[in-house]
Amino acid sequence: MAGTLYLCATPIGNLGDMTPRVIETLQAVDVIAAEDTRNSIKLLNHFDIHTPMTSYHEYNKVEKARLLVEKLIAGQDIALITDAGTPAISDPGEVLVQLCQENHVPVTSLPGPSACIVALTLSGLSTRRFCFEGFLPREKKERRAILEELMGEQRTMVLYEAPHHLTGTLEELLERLGDRKITLCRELTKKFETVIPTTLSKALSLYEKEEPRGEYVLVLEGKSRQELRQEEIACWESMTIEEHMAYYEQQGIDSKTAMKQVARDRGVGKREIYAYLHQENDG
Repeated sequence: MAGTLYLCATPIGNLGDMTPRVIETLQAVDVIAAEDTRNSIKLLNHFDIHTPMTSYHEYNKVEKARLLVEKLIAGQDIALITDAGTPAISDPGEVLVQLCQENHVPVTSLPGPSACIVALTLSGLSTRRFCFEGFLPREKKERRAILEELMGEQRTMVLYEAPHHLTGTLEELLERLGDRKITLCRELTKKFETVIPTTLSKALSLYEKEEPRGEYVLVLEGKSRQELRQEEIACWESMTIEEHMAYYEQQGIDSKTAMKQVARDRGVGKREIYAYLHQENDG
């Protein structure tokens, strides 16, 4: 019988957030796969855990995942931990989970700390709908494409950023998305936890005077439906009514239906479009 892969969430700062279930599991498994064994040994020593460790990180995630799955198929139980927080979130653990599923190896997750969720709940922004972007890619073309997608995002957005890239990212967000509400979170769960509800422009002004320190979670306001609707109307109004009608008629839509859609797009009554077109024709 195959062993089980346990995804074990570890503290993002405060060691008091380590759950009894995670401690028991880390003590009981055959092997702990850790993102950085030098970092994780401090955690294990603190909780008197002496289970053997092996490294599993971004640079060996594919090859090492195969080796770990072989151990699991052979019956060993393995715990996966990251440097901080929940494995497989902005983390190579997702590759291991996928391979386990492909090989019908049981996987279970032991809930616990996640910087994304902690920051979201502290942000004061809408939590009903949100999207998680993690770290924006450094490659310029891919980064630009993602930022363009986020321009119309209505949900609250959660991103991670390193201190030395923070001001550059804030500048790009302001340029692409306009001046939005943002909450900057750092040192979460630690003694000097900092939560700054502000705007993108004010955040940039702040870090012109103050050097960013520590890893940041950025929680960014989504675009309102009213803003999207105003942009949509502005786009249609940049066309003449004749061009707008032609846009739909070229798709095979009959004139009567096209007229209704044009009126809806422009936020006016159908009669207004009808009167304009007939006035043009009469002229």
